[in-house]
Amino acid sequence: MTQYAGLQRKFTPDWPGLVDNILRKGTPDRVYHMELYHDKEVSDAIAERFDLIPDVRSDDPHYELKKIVAVNRFCGFDYVLTRTRVEFPHHRAVAEDQAGLARANGRSFQDEHTGPIMSWEDFEKFTWPDPHAPELLASLEWLQENLPEDMCIIGGLGGHFAEELSWLMGYETLCFALYEQRDLVEAIAAKLLEIYRVCLERTLEYSRVRIYWAADDMGFRTGLLISPGDMRKLVLSSHKVLAEISHKAGRPYMLHSCGNLTDIIDDLTDDVKIDAKHSFEDTIESVCDAKKTYGRKIALIGGIDVDFLCRGEPQAIRKRVRETLDVCLPGGGYC
Repeated sequence: MTQYAGLQRKFTPDWPGLVDNILRKGTPDRVYHMELYHDKEVSDAIAERFDLIPDVRSDDPHYELKKIVAVNRFCGFDYVLTRTRVEFPHHRAVAEDQAGLARANGRSFQDEHTGPIMSWEDFEKFTWPDPHAPELLASLEWLQENLPEDMCIIGGLGGHFAEELSWLMGYETLCFALYEQRDLVEAIAAKLLEIYRVCLERTLEYSRVRIYWAADDMGFRTGLLISPGDMRKLVLSSHKVLAEISHKAGRPYMLHSCGNLTDIIDDLTDDVKIDAKHSFEDTIESVCDAKKTYGRKIALIGGIDVDFLCRGEPQAIRKRVRETLDVCLPGGGYC
Protein backbone atom coordinates (compact mmCIF):
# COMPACT_ATOMS: atom_id res chain seq x y z
CA MET A 1 0.00 0.00 0.00
CA THR A 2 2.95 2.34 0.48
CA GLN A 3 3.20 3.10 -3.24
CA TYR A 4 -0.34 4.50 -3.02
CA ALA A 5 0.21 6.38 0.24
CA GLY A 6 -1.02 9.62 -1.33
CA LEU A 7 -4.50 8.08 -1.64
CA GLN A 8 -4.73 6.99 1.98
CA ARG A 9 -6.42 10.02 3.46
CA LYS A 10 -8.26 9.44 6.72
CA PHE A 11 -11.91 8.69 6.06
CA THR A 12 -14.58 7.78 8.57
CA PRO A 13 -18.00 6.85 7.16
CA ASP A 14 -20.97 8.71 8.59
CA TRP A 15 -24.22 7.25 7.35
CA PRO A 16 -26.49 9.52 9.48
CA GLY A 17 -24.75 12.51 7.89
CA LEU A 18 -25.39 11.04 4.44
CA VAL A 19 -29.11 10.64 5.17
CA ASP A 20 -29.33 14.18 6.57
CA ASN A 21 -27.59 15.51 3.47
CA ILE A 22 -30.04 13.72 1.14
CA LEU A 23 -32.90 15.19 3.16
CA ARG A 24 -31.34 18.66 2.75
CA LYS A 25 -30.90 19.36 6.45
CA GLY A 26 -28.23 22.01 5.94
CA THR A 27 -24.81 22.28 4.31
CA PRO A 28 -22.78 19.17 5.19
CA ASP A 29 -19.32 19.41 6.74
CA ARG A 30 -17.83 17.36 3.92
CA VAL A 31 -18.61 16.08 0.43
CA TYR A 32 -20.59 12.84 0.36
CA HIS A 33 -19.88 10.41 -2.46
CA MET A 34 -22.47 8.16 -4.09
CA GLU A 35 -22.58 5.89 -7.12
CA LEU A 36 -25.30 3.48 -8.15
CA TYR A 37 -22.79 0.64 -8.39
CA HIS A 38 -19.41 -0.33 -9.79
CA ASP A 39 -19.20 -2.85 -12.59
CA LYS A 40 -17.68 -6.01 -11.16
CA GLU A 41 -14.63 -5.58 -13.37
CA VAL A 42 -13.98 -2.17 -11.81
CA SER A 43 -14.44 -3.26 -8.19
CA ASP A 44 -12.23 -6.30 -8.82
CA ALA A 45 -9.49 -4.07 -10.25
CA ILE A 46 -9.66 -1.64 -7.31
CA ALA A 47 -9.56 -4.44 -4.74
CA GLU A 48 -6.59 -6.08 -6.47
CA ARG A 49 -4.57 -2.92 -7.13
CA PHE A 50 -4.87 -1.66 -3.57
CA ASP A 51 -4.82 -5.10 -1.90
CA LEU A 52 -8.00 -4.33 0.02
CA ILE A 53 -8.90 -7.82 1.26
CA PRO A 54 -5.57 -9.63 1.70
CA ASP A 55 -6.90 -12.01 4.37
CA VAL A 56 -10.04 -13.13 2.52
CA ARG A 57 -9.84 -16.25 0.39
CA SER A 58 -11.54 -16.21 -3.00
CA ASP A 59 -13.48 -19.36 -2.05
CA ASP A 60 -14.98 -17.62 0.99
CA PRO A 61 -18.78 -17.84 0.52
CA HIS A 62 -19.03 -14.12 1.37
CA TYR A 63 -16.03 -13.04 -0.68
CA GLU A 64 -17.99 -10.72 -2.99
CA LEU A 65 -19.75 -8.99 -0.10
CA LYS A 66 -16.54 -8.52 1.86
CA LYS A 67 -14.90 -7.14 -1.26
CA ILE A 68 -17.60 -4.57 -1.97
CA VAL A 69 -17.58 -3.40 1.66
CA ALA A 70 -13.82 -2.88 1.43
CA VAL A 71 -14.01 -1.19 -2.00
CA ASN A 72 -16.82 1.17 -0.98
CA ARG A 73 -15.04 2.14 2.21
CA PHE A 74 -11.79 2.71 0.32
CA CYS A 75 -13.61 4.89 -2.23
CA GLY A 76 -15.11 7.08 0.49
CA PHE A 77 -18.68 5.76 0.50
CA ASP A 78 -20.81 5.64 3.64
CA TYR A 79 -22.90 2.69 2.54
CA VAL A 80 -23.15 -0.55 0.63
CA LEU A 81 -25.99 -0.97 -1.84
CA THR A 82 -27.67 -4.32 -2.21
CA ARG A 83 -30.99 -5.59 -3.53
CA THR A 84 -33.47 -8.42 -3.54
CA ARG A 85 -32.42 -10.02 -6.79
CA VAL A 86 -35.56 -10.85 -8.73
CA GLU A 87 -34.40 -11.90 -12.18
CA PHE A 88 -36.50 -11.75 -15.35
CA PRO A 89 -35.56 -13.54 -18.58
CA HIS A 90 -34.79 -11.20 -21.48
CA HIS A 91 -33.84 -11.44 -25.14
CA ARG A 92 -30.26 -10.19 -25.36
CA ALA A 93 -27.51 -10.15 -28.00
CA VAL A 94 -23.82 -10.54 -27.17
CA ALA A 95 -20.88 -8.71 -28.73
CA GLU A 96 -17.15 -8.76 -28.06
CA ASP A 97 -16.29 -6.42 -25.19
CA GLN A 98 -13.94 -3.65 -26.33
CA ALA A 99 -13.50 -2.07 -22.88
CA GLY A 100 -10.15 -1.93 -21.10
CA LEU A 101 -11.47 -4.27 -18.41
CA ALA A 102 -13.19 -6.55 -20.91
CA ARG A 103 -15.75 -9.14 -19.88
CA ALA A 104 -14.55 -12.58 -20.89
CA ASN A 105 -17.96 -13.66 -22.19
CA GLY A 106 -18.60 -10.43 -24.08
CA ARG A 107 -21.01 -7.59 -23.36
CA SER A 108 -24.72 -8.18 -23.80
CA PHE A 109 -27.29 -5.78 -25.21
CA GLN A 110 -31.06 -5.68 -24.99
CA ASP A 111 -32.96 -6.79 -28.10
CA GLU A 112 -35.19 -3.85 -29.04
CA HIS A 113 -37.47 -5.88 -31.31
CA THR A 114 -38.57 -8.90 -29.28
CA GLY A 115 -39.10 -10.04 -25.72
CA PRO A 116 -40.48 -13.03 -23.84
CA ILE A 117 -43.97 -11.44 -23.53
CA MET A 118 -45.27 -10.23 -26.90
CA SER A 119 -48.83 -11.57 -26.66
CA TRP A 120 -51.47 -12.64 -24.17
CA GLU A 121 -50.46 -16.23 -24.83
CA ASP A 122 -46.90 -15.39 -23.80
CA PHE A 123 -48.21 -13.63 -20.69
CA GLU A 124 -50.24 -16.65 -19.61
CA LYS A 125 -47.27 -19.00 -20.06
CA PHE A 126 -44.68 -16.70 -18.47
CA THR A 127 -43.04 -17.84 -15.22
CA TRP A 128 -42.79 -14.79 -12.99
CA PRO A 129 -40.02 -14.62 -10.38
CA ASP A 130 -41.08 -15.24 -6.79
CA PRO A 131 -40.44 -12.12 -4.67
CA HIS A 132 -41.00 -14.21 -1.51
CA ALA A 133 -38.07 -16.57 -2.25
CA PRO A 134 -35.80 -16.80 0.84
CA GLU A 135 -32.57 -16.63 -1.18
CA LEU A 136 -33.39 -13.11 -2.36
CA LEU A 137 -32.42 -11.78 1.06
CA ALA A 138 -29.06 -13.53 1.43
CA SER A 139 -26.95 -10.39 0.91
CA LEU A 140 -29.18 -8.31 3.20
CA GLU A 141 -28.96 -10.96 5.91
CA TRP A 142 -25.15 -10.93 5.86
CA LEU A 143 -24.80 -7.15 5.67
CA GLN A 144 -27.30 -6.63 8.48
CA GLU A 145 -25.02 -8.62 10.78
CA ASN A 146 -21.56 -7.81 9.43
CA LEU A 147 -21.47 -4.31 7.90
CA PRO A 148 -19.35 -1.89 10.01
CA GLU A 149 -21.54 0.18 12.30
CA ASP A 150 -20.54 3.49 10.70
CA MET A 151 -21.90 2.36 7.33
CA CYS A 152 -25.52 1.70 6.32
CA ILE A 153 -27.25 -0.45 3.74
CA ILE A 154 -28.99 1.15 0.79
CA GLY A 155 -31.64 -1.18 -0.56
CA GLY A 156 -32.12 -0.79 -4.22
CA LEU A 157 -32.10 -1.48 -7.90
CA GLY A 158 -35.78 -2.37 -7.79
CA GLY A 159 -38.67 -0.57 -9.41
CA HIS A 160 -37.68 -1.30 -13.01
CA PHE A 161 -41.13 -0.43 -14.33
CA ALA A 162 -40.30 1.43 -17.55
CA GLU A 163 -37.29 -0.77 -18.15
CA GLU A 164 -39.02 -4.11 -17.69
CA LEU A 165 -41.92 -3.07 -19.89
CA SER A 166 -39.48 -2.49 -22.74
CA TRP A 167 -37.29 -5.48 -21.87
CA LEU A 168 -40.06 -8.03 -21.41
CA MET A 169 -41.87 -6.96 -24.58
CA GLY A 170 -39.00 -5.51 -26.61
CA TYR A 171 -39.12 -1.72 -26.97
CA GLU A 172 -40.49 -1.86 -30.51
CA THR A 173 -43.24 -4.28 -29.46
CA LEU A 174 -44.09 -2.08 -26.47
CA CYS A 175 -44.60 0.95 -28.70
CA PHE A 176 -47.05 -0.92 -30.93
CA ALA A 177 -48.74 -2.60 -27.96
CA LEU A 178 -49.54 0.76 -26.34
CA TYR A 179 -52.05 1.16 -29.20
CA GLU A 180 -52.87 -2.39 -30.21
CA GLN A 181 -52.65 -4.40 -26.92
CA ARG A 182 -52.91 -1.76 -24.22
CA ASP A 183 -54.60 -4.17 -21.81
CA LEU A 184 -51.57 -6.45 -22.09
CA VAL A 185 -49.17 -3.60 -21.26
CA GLU A 186 -51.31 -2.67 -18.26
CA ALA A 187 -51.36 -6.29 -17.07
CA ILE A 188 -47.56 -6.49 -17.21
CA ALA A 189 -47.26 -3.17 -15.37
CA ALA A 190 -49.60 -4.40 -12.63
CA LYS A 191 -47.61 -7.61 -12.22
CA LEU A 192 -44.35 -5.66 -11.96
CA LEU A 193 -45.79 -3.50 -9.18
CA GLU A 194 -46.99 -6.60 -7.34
CA ILE A 195 -43.46 -8.06 -7.44
CA TYR A 196 -41.45 -4.92 -6.65
CA ARG A 197 -43.80 -3.99 -3.82
CA VAL A 198 -43.04 -7.26 -2.05
CA CYS A 199 -39.30 -6.82 -2.68
CA LEU A 200 -39.37 -3.34 -1.14
CA GLU A 201 -41.43 -4.38 1.88
CA ARG A 202 -39.05 -7.27 2.59
CA THR A 203 -36.01 -4.99 2.18
CA LEU A 204 -37.37 -2.42 4.62
CA GLU A 205 -37.71 -5.06 7.34
CA TYR A 206 -33.95 -4.73 7.87
CA SER A 207 -33.13 -1.97 10.33
CA ARG A 208 -29.78 -1.11 8.73
CA VAL A 209 -31.42 -0.28 5.40
CA ARG A 210 -31.62 3.51 5.74
CA ILE A 211 -32.34 4.53 2.11
CA TYR A 212 -34.06 2.92 -0.88
CA TRP A 213 -32.64 3.59 -4.35
CA ALA A 214 -34.87 2.64 -7.30
CA ALA A 215 -33.42 2.37 -10.80
CA ASP A 216 -35.56 2.87 -13.89
CA ASP A 217 -34.29 4.44 -17.12
CA MET A 218 -37.19 6.35 -18.65
CA GLY A 219 -35.70 8.38 -21.45
CA PHE A 220 -32.94 9.11 -23.93
CA ARG A 221 -31.05 12.29 -24.79
CA THR A 222 -33.97 14.36 -26.09
CA GLY A 223 -37.06 12.91 -24.45
CA LEU A 224 -38.99 10.07 -22.84
CA LEU A 225 -39.14 6.53 -24.22
CA ILE A 226 -42.96 6.64 -24.15
CA SER A 227 -45.41 9.56 -23.92
CA PRO A 228 -45.66 11.57 -20.67
CA GLY A 229 -49.26 10.39 -20.21
CA ASP A 230 -48.34 6.73 -20.57
CA MET A 231 -45.31 7.23 -18.33
CA ARG A 232 -47.53 8.70 -15.61
CA LYS A 233 -50.13 5.91 -15.85
CA LEU A 234 -47.88 2.89 -16.30
CA VAL A 235 -44.66 3.87 -14.51
CA LEU A 236 -44.88 6.87 -12.18
CA SER A 237 -48.01 5.59 -10.48
CA SER A 238 -46.05 2.50 -9.42
CA HIS A 239 -43.05 4.51 -8.22
CA LYS A 240 -45.49 6.58 -6.16
CA VAL A 241 -46.66 3.42 -4.39
CA LEU A 242 -43.08 2.41 -3.60
CA ALA A 243 -42.17 5.92 -2.44
CA GLU A 244 -45.15 5.99 -0.09
CA ILE A 245 -44.13 2.64 1.42
CA SER A 246 -40.54 3.80 1.83
CA HIS A 247 -41.56 7.11 3.41
CA LYS A 248 -43.97 5.38 5.79
CA ALA A 249 -41.00 3.30 6.97
CA GLY A 250 -38.94 6.47 7.46
CA ARG A 251 -36.56 5.92 4.54
CA PRO A 252 -35.79 8.35 1.69
CA TYR A 253 -36.77 7.11 -1.78
CA MET A 254 -34.14 7.95 -4.41
CA LEU A 255 -34.44 7.39 -8.15
CA HIS A 256 -31.81 6.67 -10.76
CA SER A 257 -33.06 7.36 -14.27
CA CYS A 258 -31.08 8.04 -17.41
CA GLY A 259 -32.59 10.25 -20.08
CA ASN A 260 -34.30 13.60 -20.49
CA LEU A 261 -37.08 13.72 -17.89
CA THR A 262 -38.10 17.35 -18.41
CA ASP A 263 -41.71 16.42 -19.24
CA ILE A 264 -42.22 14.55 -15.95
CA ILE A 265 -39.79 16.11 -13.47
CA ASP A 266 -42.59 17.97 -11.67
CA ASP A 267 -44.52 14.70 -11.40
CA LEU A 268 -41.47 13.04 -9.85
CA THR A 269 -40.88 15.78 -7.30
CA ASP A 270 -44.46 16.77 -6.43
CA ASP A 271 -46.55 13.63 -6.97
CA VAL A 272 -44.23 10.62 -6.70
CA LYS A 273 -42.25 12.63 -4.11
CA ILE A 274 -38.82 11.18 -4.78
CA ASP A 275 -36.18 12.46 -2.36
CA ALA A 276 -33.27 12.47 -4.80
CA LYS A 277 -32.48 12.06 -8.49
CA HIS A 278 -29.37 10.40 -9.84
CA SER A 279 -27.79 10.67 -13.31
CA PHE A 280 -26.99 13.92 -15.08
CA GLU A 281 -25.55 14.13 -18.58
CA ASP A 282 -24.07 17.29 -20.10
CA THR A 283 -26.01 16.90 -23.35
CA ILE A 284 -29.27 16.88 -21.36
CA GLU A 285 -28.93 19.09 -18.29
CA SER A 286 -26.24 20.57 -16.05
CA VAL A 287 -26.55 19.55 -12.40
CA CYS A 288 -25.79 23.17 -11.52
CA ASP A 289 -28.85 24.30 -13.49
CA ALA A 290 -30.94 21.59 -11.82
CA LYS A 291 -29.79 22.77 -8.38
CA LYS A 292 -31.30 26.18 -9.09
CA THR A 293 -34.67 24.75 -10.17
CA TYR A 294 -35.95 21.44 -8.80
CA GLY A 295 -32.84 21.08 -6.63
CA ARG A 296 -34.78 23.21 -4.16
CA LYS A 297 -37.16 20.26 -3.66
CA ILE A 298 -34.98 17.13 -3.90
CA ALA A 299 -31.37 16.08 -3.57
CA LEU A 300 -29.17 15.70 -6.66
CA ILE A 301 -26.63 12.92 -7.12
CA GLY A 302 -23.76 13.05 -9.62
CA GLY A 303 -23.39 15.55 -12.41
CA ILE A 304 -19.70 15.25 -13.29
CA ASP A 305 -20.32 13.82 -16.74
CA VAL A 306 -18.60 10.48 -17.34
CA ASP A 307 -17.59 11.43 -20.89
CA PHE A 308 -15.92 14.55 -19.49
CA LEU A 309 -14.14 12.49 -16.82
CA CYS A 310 -12.78 10.19 -19.53
CA ARG A 311 -11.65 12.93 -21.91
CA GLY A 312 -10.93 15.94 -19.70
CA GLU A 313 -7.50 17.03 -18.50
CA PRO A 314 -6.92 16.70 -14.73
CA GLN A 315 -6.87 20.45 -14.12
CA ALA A 316 -10.10 20.92 -16.08
CA ILE A 317 -11.74 18.17 -14.02
CA ARG A 318 -10.55 19.73 -10.74
CA LYS A 319 -11.87 23.13 -11.81
CA ARG A 320 -15.27 21.77 -12.77
CA VAL A 321 -15.63 19.75 -9.57
CA ARG A 322 -14.83 22.82 -7.45
CA GLU A 323 -17.27 24.99 -9.40
CA THR A 324 -19.99 22.33 -9.12
CA LEU A 325 -19.52 22.04 -5.36
CA ASP A 326 -19.69 25.83 -4.99
CA VAL A 327 -23.15 25.78 -6.59
CA CYS A 328 -24.58 22.48 -5.33
CA LEU A 329 -23.20 21.92 -1.83
CA PRO A 330 -24.76 24.89 0.04
CA GLY A 331 -27.90 23.90 1.92
CA GLY A 332 -27.28 20.19 1.49
CA GLY A 333 -28.93 17.89 -0.99
CA TYR A 334 -25.93 17.11 -3.19
CA CYS A 335 -23.59 14.15 -3.47
